Amino acid sequence: MEPFALPESFLLGTATASLQIEGGDRNNSWYRWVQTGHVKDGTSCIVADDHWNRVTEDIALMKQLHQQTYRMSLEWSRIEPARGQFDKDAIGHYRLEIQQLVNAGIRPLVTLHHFSNPLWLEDAGAWVNPDIVDLFERYTAYVVENLGDLVSDWCTINEPNVYLAAGYVMGGWPPSNISITKYFRGARNMIAAHIKSYRKIHQVRASNGYNDTMVGVANHLRLFDPKHGNGRERWAAGMYERLFQELFVTGMCEGRLLSPLGGGYPLGEGRYFDFLGVNYYTRDIVDCSGKSTSPLGRLEVREDSQKNDLGWELYPEGLYRVCKKYWDRYHTPIFITENGTADAKDAFRTRYIYDHLLQVSQLIGDGVDVQRYYHWSLMDNFEWIEGLSAKFGIVAVDYATLERTVRTSGWFYADVAKHHGVTEKMIQQYLA
Repeated sequence: MEPFALPESFLLGTATASLQIEGGDRNNSWYRWVQTGHVKDGTSCIVADDHWNRVTEDIALMKQLHQQTYRMSLEWSRIEPARGQFDKDAIGHYRLEIQQLVNAGIRPLVTLHHFSNPLWLEDAGAWVNPDIVDLFERYTAYVVENLGDLVSDWCTINEPNVYLAAGYVMGGWPPSNISITKYFRGARNMIAAHIKSYRKIHQVRASNGYNDTMVGVANHLRLFDPKHGNGRERWAAGMYERLFQELFVTGMCEGRLLSPLGGGYPLGEGRYFDFLGVNYYTRDIVDCSGKSTSPLGRLEVREDSQKNDLGWELYPEGLYRVCKKYWDRYHTPIFITENGTADAKDAFRTRYIYDHLLQVSQLIGDGVDVQRYYHWSLMDNFEWIEGLSAKFGIVAVDYATLERTVRTSGWFYADVAKHHGVTEKMIQQYLA
């Protein structure tokens, strides 16, 4: 292991999602999903980390950990609890939270949609509803009109591909309505919603005199590597990449629809992103050997790899590969909007952070304009279908008492943020 430095302008922070940490909201698609017994460990999001009532405490923790930026999301179901009815108290709560972040010197990056829907929207078809593009644009306008003086950095949608694949292809997430047609319809709607919201955010803030607006998408990007390297596997890997992520990246960045979504630029050719958000966790190995009957083979985890608590391969080099690929295509600033690992014992998270930030350092050294890194996550949370059992936080949460305890990896990450890199002393202290 070697020391490395990051530029002084580089921002280090953490990321969370409202549904996963706030607790207290019963008006959303995931609370109902919990009630119907779909979560693996039987736990619930109804309390989660109780962040809604502990904002001040949690921001103090961020400041103690030298966080320079924080990616948070808003719960649409709180802000618009019924169609067309906006809750002033809810938006006021978020305003106070963001003001506390700003006062603490922590720059907010606000996500408008992170997997959960208000029940009124879920029951109306959610992202396959033909009205969804206009509904999302209206919600965006309300939020930015109320928070835009405090927030310059926005993420419209988190991982649209994961949301749609889990709900309409694999069926493990709400609404569990398996339909490839609905997957593609939802993709077209999410692309259109992003483009219209991108324009709306810029429009609202510009009308109020702001010219520093940054808008993007948090793209879940992974690698699909052929197991044996033969032609069939390379073709299958290309198809997985196209259907899972290229449709979304191309549509949301350029406005161009790829087949099978359609073609051309239905909302006009443009550049609908000011930064490329990259959520990177792992890669898949594509195996098209005789064991598989599917033309796309099957996805595996590399057999001899180190894995996290959820069985995901730890492959830090993949972060370099996905960032370099899209930098070469777009030459736009990159924010690592999520990167983290499930490690209940905190046995390898410190090394994980080191290894992935080393890749970031190498990217910057090779001329790639990576400007931020958000570790997933600030604290343990309700990890969707896994429930409370998957531990992603640099801060541990005791769910019996809701006490927060900084893990060793958290203190390491705090030192990285403080020193803008890793020193020899830090290697000896945390990684030797």
